[in-house]
Amino acid sequence: MARDPRYDVLFEPVRIGPVTAKNRFYQVPHCNGMGHVLPRSHAAMRGMKAEGGWAVVCTEECEIHPSGDVAPFPEARLWNDDDIPALALMCEAVHAHGALAGCELVHNGPSCSNKYSREVPIGPSHQPVNGYAPAQARAMDKADIRAYRRWHRDAAIRAKKAGFDVVYCYAGHDLSLPMHFLQKRRNDRTDEYGGSLENRVRLFREIIEDAKEAVGDRCAVAVRFAVDELLGPLGINSETEGREVVEMLAELPDLWDVNLSAWVNDSIPSRFAPEGFQEDYVAFVKTLTTKPVVGVGRFTSPDTMVSMIRRGVLDMIGAARPSIADPFLPKKIEEGRLEDIRECIGCNICVSGDFTCTPIRCTQNPTMGEEWRKGWHPEIVPPKASDDAVLVVGAGPAGLEAARALGQRGYEVHLAEAGDELGGRVTREARLPGLAEWGRVRDWRVQQLAKLANVTVYRDSRLDAAQVREFGFPRVVVATGATWRRDGVGRAHALPVPGFDGPNVFTPDDIMAGAMPAGPVVVFDDDYYYLGGVIAEKLRRDGLAVAIVTPSDVVSPWTENMLEMQRIQRRLLDLEIELQVKRTLAAFRGDHVELACVYTGRRSAIPCASVVTLTGRLPEEALYRDLLADEAALRAAGITSVTAIGDAHAPSTIAAAVYAGHRAARELDAAEDDLCRAEVPFRRELPLGAAALTP
Repeated sequence: MARDPRYDVLFEPVRIGPVTAKNRFYQVPHCNGMGHVLPRSHAAMRGMKAEGGWAVVCTEECEIHPSGDVAPFPEARLWNDDDIPALALMCEAVHAHGALAGCELVHNGPSCSNKYSREVPIGPSHQPVNGYAPAQARAMDKADIRAYRRWHRDAAIRAKKAGFDVVYCYAGHDLSLPMHFLQKRRNDRTDEYGGSLENRVRLFREIIEDAKEAVGDRCAVAVRFAVDELLGPLGINSETEGREVVEMLAELPDLWDVNLSAWVNDSIPSRFAPEGFQEDYVAFVKTLTTKPVVGVGRFTSPDTMVSMIRRGVLDMIGAARPSIADPFLPKKIEEGRLEDIRECIGCNICVSGDFTCTPIRCTQNPTMGEEWRKGWHPEIVPPKASDDAVLVVGAGPAGLEAARALGQRGYEVHLAEAGDELGGRVTREARLPGLAEWGRVRDWRVQQLAKLANVTVYRDSRLDAAQVREFGFPRVVVATGATWRRDGVGRAHALPVPGFDGPNVFTPDDIMAGAMPAGPVVVFDDDYYYLGGVIAEKLRRDGLAVAIVTPSDVVSPWTENMLEMQRIQRRLLDLEIELQVKRTLAAFRGDHVELACVYTGRRSAIPCASVVTLTGRLPEEALYRDLLADEAALRAAGITSVTAIGDAHAPSTIAAAVYAGHRAARELDAAEDDLCRAEVPFRRELPLGAAALTP
């Protein structure tokens, strides 16, 4: 299929100093939970993006010195020459597909407490380190500044040796030393590196000049700069100092990569910001420099991308999250296959990989992080190994993905959905406030299924075990989902909560099905993810007085891993929802609930007419259990395997359900004995072999 000429501009080459990008698609630096700990996994993941058509593919933060150690976060490292081979793997993987490799050199100063290296943190001034670590950074003297410049220059040279084409000087996300020197609130120096903006920008200018002198003959020197911290006069902002910094350095770097600070503002979830939300802050940059400008904004629409170029906002389309959801986004635009793009839903499950120090995951793309570990490709699956037909029961996220991937493999697939809508929990949740874009998980898979002649979808087809056996399909995949518990059993309560067996107790399933509780209503959130806050918001917008009770210190605490916890608290407070934190719901008495402090047990009460409880979930496993209960009947029906996946197996996230569906499809014809014998069902990267442990 030919490319639409409207998008030709996206495939024009862009000169970046001494190198040339083959098109305008630029994977900006992003964390991934692999870094120096899992270099092969990291290289394979970045290489996949290069294969997918991204012209520039960058690392995450790359530490330049032990005094800037961000452990336990597994970022990239170039402390010395020993680190070069690991990053050379990435460069080789990226270069194999004609893309440029970029390295984001970083020293995070007082943003890290050097837990691994045990070096004393450094910064522009004496100040506590970020976070809750009981440590403080010491103010750098002139010798420290000279040393920092040397470390940065040496790391740039190592990046060049590793094979990188673009080397970064980084001042963004309220993290790096150059940014800390720029910030008036952090820099109280009285020498030539403090006071006026010209003095505070000095160190940033120097490391750019150093890098250009050291590697500028072959490598482009890029600047990543947060033009606005959304702190008004307290921080860098795009109307005053952010603009002035760009004016001062306009022609010095080979490329400007501009965004917002901190990360919580740069990668806002779709619930709180639309596509292209950073334009108002970064649009001025191109008016001040002739150098290429890269920006981000969770771009998923090719039309939006073209608009950014045509209107002179950006020269290159920067992306982290969209490149994770679909590493082949550029190729699909180039080949005229827009309907095949897996659009990012902005859930930020990818961000949680960095916060939990584990390999990156994606709701839309279940192969993300599995490129080396399992050899999974986002666009290619192995062909079928038999002529067995497959029945998939349940068309939620797990069932849709299983049916799609099985169909792509060439199997005859029959997908039976009990209701008249496809998508399961995705469809229900996408109707809640702010979650509409999550419907893309369903929409993309339904669209792909419609293109597969070997997949048949049946709606309004609730099946029992006898009916499944009657069909006699050799393979059965059960993806019947889960339901929320009504009795209050969960993390805080091992036994049912008194009063939860009476009337006016609702679950999220009831609310999403259209039930309207009487107010005032208490939402008991023992789930800790996003849904408790979303349900509370919906009920408040429906006109009810709402209080949310949680045993946690904040509402939806796990969403801190998705950069949305702070915005959730603000949204709930703006809606005048009462927040009862560090409380468990001890009982519902019909006209009030009894609360208990999680620390002291002290009791209190708040009036309410209804309760919505989010605690545990129970798999809808009756069909699966009924099928397994009669092995003789299965054999007589010619059924050789029955597999439960997704929430029907173990309730978890939507991302986990999609992954489970994809895994089931890939492993359908794997030898059962092999799977059972596999102690570790994937390749591991081991830092040392047995021989290396010998003294």
